[in-house]
Amino acid sequence: MDEAVRDDDWNDPGWRAAADAWTTDRLAALGTPVIGPIERFRVRPWSVTHRAPTTAGPRWFKANVTGCRYEAALAVALTGIAPGMTLAPLATDTARGWLLTADAGPTLRATTTAANRIATWTRMLTAYAELQRSTAPHGADLLALGVPDQRPHTLPATLEALLDDPRIRKDVDPAVRDLIPEFGEWCAELAADGIPATIQHDDLHDDNVFDAPSRADQGGGLRFFDWGDAGVAHPFGSLLVALNVMHDTFGGAQDLPYLRDAYLEPWTGLASPATLRRSVTLACRVARVSRAAAWRRALRHAAVPVDDQFRAAPAAWLNELPTPTTV
Repeated sequence: MDEAVRDDDWNDPGWRAAADAWTTDRLAALGTPVIGPIERFRVRPWSVTHRAPTTAGPRWFKANVTGCRYEAALAVALTGIAPGMTLAPLATDTARGWLLTADAGPTLRATTTAANRIATWTRMLTAYAELQRSTAPHGADLLALGVPDQRPHTLPATLEALLDDPRIRKDVDPAVRDLIPEFGEWCAELAADGIPATIQHDDLHDDNVFDAPSRADQGGGLRFFDWGDAGVAHPFGSLLVALNVMHDTFGGAQDLPYLRDAYLEPWTGLASPATLRRSVTLACRVARVSRAAAWRRALRHAAVPVDDQFRAAPAAWLNELPTPTTV
């Protein structure tokens, strides 16, 4: 949010030279030297991505601002916890929040057609739930790496902190503050539902997943990536963004209950179907606060100027709190 406080500046020639030198050195050490200019691929206030051509094909460099630097360490940890289910880094600098990855081909969105869309999303959501279940025993370790604590019992304080930020508060509907007592009740119910806290991507959709079943070097199957918004949280909050994207992609809400239940299948046995569905409803609603907090982290030390649409994002997510979720 505070563009005047920058730890990095993607446009600074000295920063760019250091990033390119690190990329070149690491790739040479891996036996895949750079063979052409390293190109800037995508620039955001919170992250930047470079494409490096090598003797083994493209390699990708990513850097995050201070509030999202934990992604590098988290990516390493998830590779160890659930091998083959995430995009494994080739190299990282966790202090600077830098990571290198191989090219994994097109994303799931690019390979999905209208005919196979339901089957593809069902497969994605089921695999993602299995990744979350594998990660649940490691929540404390992830918190120790600096992954944000967004467990239900922490969210009331997070909401208060967001509303106390004058840069956010000025754009928030007064009705949001009126919800504080009820919000606390939702969080308490979620904390007691028997579903363990685990990794929560917080930006889950089909463009943050690779599918490479025929790539022997990747091991086949789905690879989840882009963990810069993630936290340790109630797992079902991941459906907030996923369901929004599904609603827009499928042109309505008719398929959402089916896809929700596909996601919940790996969680059966921990609670009754009614409890699981109730927890989805609550988790998607309170995750609007974690989304607002993720935007605040991403913009606080923005590395390039912030557009108005991004600057308004924390308040926009909070303003959705009074509206019930779609499932």
